[in-house]
Amino acid sequence: MKKTFNLKDTKHKPERQADQIKKEIKKYLGRERRKETPDKVDYWDFDCKIGDTVETAADIEVQDINAKISTFVSEDKESFYLEILAKPGFKGPKRH
Repeated sequence: MKKTFNLKDTKHKPERQADQIKKEIKKYLGRERRKETPDKVDYWDFDCKIGDTVETAADIEVQDINAKISTFVSEDKESFYLEILAKPGFKGPKRH
């Protein structure tokens, strides 16, 4: 997913618009996680970037996306760019 989301909408307040965006992202992540993994891959991991524009997007962890969106709302931003790319994830060796 590479998309610019608008926080300003004529029909919704920015807080409600952000809630809709968060729901869309959650649905996307769920769909990606349900896809079958290739051989020798343990799970789907994600590379995420978020920022005001494509050029200023910074790397973040998946679990930090909602907090960052809330920050954009509190800063009264018009829009933001989000990039989520699925990649193979591998579990480390078991510890005893």
